[in-house]
Amino acid sequence: MFEADGTQTEIEYELTLLSRYHALARQRGGQKLDRSAYLILARLELEPPMSLKELSEAFRLDISTINRQVGALERRGYVERLADPDGGAARKITPTRAGLDQLHEDRDLNRRGIGTVLDGWSDEDVVELRNVLARFNSDVERLEGRSWPRPFGEWRPNEN
Repeated sequence: MFEADGTQTEIEYELTLLSRYHALARQRGGQKLDRSAYLILARLELEPPMSLKELSEAFRLDISTINRQVGALERRGYVERLADPDGGAARKITPTRAGLDQLHEDRDLNRRGIGTVLDGWSDEDVVELRNVLARFNSDVERLEGRSWPRPFGEWRPNEN
């Protein structure tokens, strides 16, 4: 096990700054979705329709919190509730075309912002950053015992 407390402290600090900069980019960049809306829509884009209970479990949030967040998305026309296609009693949440369009617009703004930061980085450095972030997130998911869907497949070491 890695025992460099000073390095772990520095990593914690850098991750804190990363989350701060991501939030600031959302405020400056013209994104329309708040963090919870973005994450819910991104999850629903990759999975079949999900119930409030399934979303609650996926996000590890109280069902009342997810219900409130989904309700805000529903009022904006970004998600809709459907009858369970498998015949269950719980209604399923699915993104609307408007919700996916807004998610894609916000994602494009995020990508352009990332591109601005990475301008001038070597291709190797960009791939290394991607690999380290993917490994970190995959290890968090492994430790929590739940994975997060990825549109480009599961992360594997040394992928270019």
